[in-house]
Amino acid sequence: MNKKFIGLSVFTLATAFSYAQKSDTLQVKTLQEVVVSDTKFAQSREKSGKIIEVITAQELAQKKGQSLANVLNQVTGVEINGNQSFSGKNLGYYVRGGRNSQTAIYIDGIPVTDASGVNLEYDLRLISIDQIEKIEVMKGASSTLYGTGAAAGVINITLKKAVKSKFQGAVYSAVGTQNTATTSKKSAQDFNQGFSVNGTVHKMSYITSINSTETKGMSEAAGDNFEEDTFSRVNLMQKIGFKANDKLNLEVFGTYDRIKNTFDNSFEGTVSNSDDLNNANLSEQFRIGFLPKYSYAQGEFAINAGASTMDRVLNITNSFSSTIDTYAYSARTASIDAFNKYNFSKKVYLVFGTQYQYYDMAQSTNGLEDVAREVAKFNLIDPYATVVFNSDFGLNLNLGARFNTHSEYGNQLVYNFNPSYSFTDFPMKIMTSYSTAFITPSLYQLYGPYGNLALTPEANATAEIGFESQLFDKRLAINTVGFYREEENTFGFFFDMESNQFYYINNNGNNSAKGVETTVRYRLSKQINFTANYTFTQVDKTLNRLIPKHKTNLEVNYKFKRGSVTGNYQFVDQRKDAYYDTNLWLSQTTKLSAYQLINATFSYELLPNKLYIFSTITNVLNESFQEVIGYNSRGRNYKLGLNFLF
Repeated sequence: MNKKFIGLSVFTLATAFSYAQKSDTLQVKTLQEVVVSDTKFAQSREKSGKIIEVITAQELAQKKGQSLANVLNQVTGVEINGNQSFSGKNLGYYVRGGRNSQTAIYIDGIPVTDASGVNLEYDLRLISIDQIEKIEVMKGASSTLYGTGAAAGVINITLKKAVKSKFQGAVYSAVGTQNTATTSKKSAQDFNQGFSVNGTVHKMSYITSINSTETKGMSEAAGDNFEEDTFSRVNLMQKIGFKANDKLNLEVFGTYDRIKNTFDNSFEGTVSNSDDLNNANLSEQFRIGFLPKYSYAQGEFAINAGASTMDRVLNITNSFSSTIDTYAYSARTASIDAFNKYNFSKKVYLVFGTQYQYYDMAQSTNGLEDVAREVAKFNLIDPYATVVFNSDFGLNLNLGARFNTHSEYGNQLVYNFNPSYSFTDFPMKIMTSYSTAFITPSLYQLYGPYGNLALTPEANATAEIGFESQLFDKRLAINTVGFYREEENTFGFFFDMESNQFYYINNNGNNSAKGVETTVRYRLSKQINFTANYTFTQVDKTLNRLIPKHKTNLEVNYKFKRGSVTGNYQFVDQRKDAYYDTNLWLSQTTKLSAYQLINATFSYELLPNKLYIFSTITNVLNESFQEVIGYNSRGRNYKLGLNFLF
């Protein structure tokens, strides 16, 4: 980062607060709530120096019928582009104005990614929300604990665990419509179903889960009389745990995730060119993992070890030859993260560990752009340490560093400094932080047909300041944070006129993003909870695509004896988009209109602890809008589902 960064941080944080004062979605949370993202070990929210958004199992249950992308899109500071489009539409993750490659995704403590992708990103469409127990979203540069990709934020997903009883089974099914704002089909086009069994017998726990989704009924591209696209997903999960004694816990897991979908061409200035009958994708992922944890008198030791394979096959229409080209991608990843928490005293502890990661890929395109696995591979070995100090007078301090060692580009250091202070005579915590992050070049960017072995990592830094408070006997919770993020050495695509070649480069110069994130939660009574959040994001022109400057979420949840009713409202400001016009042979920019959504969910317990039903209405006002130029979005739709426990 340049020398002016800290000065700019202070200035922009101050100015950002003056832009907006409005008001994550879901219910009043106490400062005693347990979070893990900022230390990798459980600690109370009160001791954390970060605003960590936690979506609990109870809150996920209140959002029945929504996808993972829908749920994440309601989190302050997070924009998931494509969450309102057809299910097969690829997703864009814009956390604090960042991009997919700048958001690290962890599942049960293990990083997940597609090593064959252009940007080393992960496809969230692969995950069934029905297998998730908890989500934590930590925003800001976080590479000290989470390594590459944790530049704009970290999404920490915890899959469901076994119940304490010997056996519990569940079967669920949901059907719904799939309409745009201009269609009104009454027949079911969206099908979700699943089955799970789990329990604990003596020292052994187990959980087996099978989930599937099939969706049809609308075209991905917007246009008259376009063919319907299809999307299907299958998820299998098996976990086995063993509690050897009070100190040692072991867990192994295996998952299989598959998506099949058809898709359309991107908008090129003429709507009629977007529809395509032949484009299709098949993605298959296998993951295995081993998660031992040992507690001792002075602390805890844990290993998060996992490996995965990802295979993708794309069939794409060749507009020049009028043939169908097949592209096959295969990737393998492995990660071993061994880390220890050592308590020097009740006030001071040290988290230290080493993470090893391995990536390789192969690409087959009928000889046109083939990449061999023997060539396209690298590894990272990163030792890291974090010191945490929790005083008895309100001061908390989190200070850490990671030394990244890459088999291709060498070494670099990232770090974080995160103090916070909780007032003893007033229920408020103030916090600030400065942290750095890195993004390693992908295998494709290094070894692909446009690869460049001279690439070095992208660098990011984030400065933030904020507060968190609880008032009126903890019925009202408020938090606000302002941030300034700067990135440099970003990856770009370059055409060398002298050699007549395309290849990836590190761009010169800096880009920045700044903003304010505010959340208000109010418990009006035991039955009624109100939540509101507001996000203001301003990015440099280079980054300004599909990022709303203003975004608001409001939610009211009313609980009664055997059910609940939830209503939510979302406003998304206008966004800039771009496309390549094949008629003019030029890139064109356009502005997408702002839109607002109203959704409602009703759930009811028909048979106590046995049979539950739910229904949802989404986009109640049937608003017509586009998330991406040239693509459809969902109009008013209905869903009905049931869940039977045995």
